[in-house]
Amino acid sequence: MSGRTVSGAMFLLVVGNLLAIVSDIIIKWASGDIALFQFVAMRLVITLALLLPFLGLVDRGRLFAGARVHWVRAHVGLFGIVCMVIALGSLPLATANAIFYAAPVLVLLLSLLFFGERFRPARLLTVLAGFAGVLVILRPSEFSLGALAAVGLAVALAVTAILVRKLPAGQSVVHSLLLNYLFALPMALALALFEGAPIDWTAMKAALGSALFILGYNVTVLLAYRHVDAGRVTAAEYSGLLWAFVLGWLVFNEVPDAWFWLGAGLIAGPLLIQGLRASARQAGRRLPTAVGGSRRATDYPAVEAESASASRPAADRDRACDENPGPDPSARCSAD
Repeated sequence: MSGRTVSGAMFLLVVGNLLAIVSDIIIKWASGDIALFQFVAMRLVITLALLLPFLGLVDRGRLFAGARVHWVRAHVGLFGIVCMVIALGSLPLATANAIFYAAPVLVLLLSLLFFGERFRPARLLTVLAGFAGVLVILRPSEFSLGALAAVGLAVALAVTAILVRKLPAGQSVVHSLLLNYLFALPMALALALFEGAPIDWTAMKAALGSALFILGYNVTVLLAYRHVDAGRVTAAEYSGLLWAFVLGWLVFNEVPDAWFWLGAGLIAGPLLIQGLRASARQAGRRLPTAVGGSRRATDYPAVEAESASASRPAADRDRACDENPGPDPSARCSAD
């Protein structure tokens, strides 16, 4: 399915989110038996190897364009991957994913604080509801390392999404991914050496499986957003929460309680409503579209639309941002 229609794009996003949850299952399954930093380093190496066939999409004349921004995003993303492994190993699958989905809420907050985007009551309510949802799910009396790690990943996702605004216009997704993984690799290898664990083939297999499924997720998301306005398919982004619930129940016998559903509704509900409203407003015209899902910014920066939006006046881009919210407003507004 090419994703040229709204229904086709939504189908691709549903399938893509399933692939992402399968990656999470692999990490969760292996997390208790693997060396953390060795797994992260292996995952980076394997992902780089998977990207090698696409080197033709790299602009070799401007190979290190935006290097400082990529370096920062790479290390924030590395922190996020470490947090993800810890969170998935400690929390129920659905609970961890619900907290990951708080990243777009943080994107809204950071956009308001650091980029001077127009402040609207709907955005304030979305931010407040999102934070309330996180507190309801985790409940401060039950905070643990895994809970803090899940919040850490949400913060990392938000920061990497915000920094997309600083990436060079026109730089391809593959180019950005290669630079991110290359810049993160030395620190990941140093941490793995410091960890001093013997080579773990279980970690190797888990890293390979996780990288393959995330690559599949990235491909489906790219196809989904290439031809269809992001706001029209926003609802499909949140299928990941349902997949996490179903597969967490089937694979790990995890059954979320009522607090989970209340908190997940507070996080995803306002964002979903904004996305549906944006879809109704933008009928018949194209706005900057996202490339990359809301909770996978560390895996897949969305930069394809940067060149289209960077050349327009700031006022026009701001207006598009207000009219096209969704899973990752900042990424969609200025670029991913």
